[in-house]
Amino acid sequence: MHTDWFNGIPIAITVSDLDGKIIEMNDASAKVFEKYGGRGLYGSALNDCHNPKSVSILQRLLAEGITNVYTIEKNGLKKMIFQSPWYKDGVVSGLIEFSFVIPAEMPHFVRG
Repeated sequence: MHTDWFNGIPIAITVSDLDGKIIEMNDASAKVFEKYGGRGLYGSALNDCHNPKSVSILQRLLAEGITNVYTIEKNGLKKMIFQSPWYKDGVVSGLIEFSFVIPAEMPHFVRG
């Protein structure tokens, strides 16, 4: 049974291929990037909307198969950004980014 779960969550999901071209966006991602074209960005290069430092980080994620996680604050909202390579048949095939609003203050639990 196929469900459209990725469009029913308040997390922006953006996926690129190995060349850095956007190949998938969920509804939340299309809304976040609406002023830049939303789903019209399909086929666009991630490098076109990032500064040189960010482009270097994205290239490193692909080359080394590592993850980049950080928080930002924009328009009064604090967000978690999670960027990671995605794999097909064990081979890096592009990048995926999850972006979602987090509370300014949030509990942290250490579990054993």
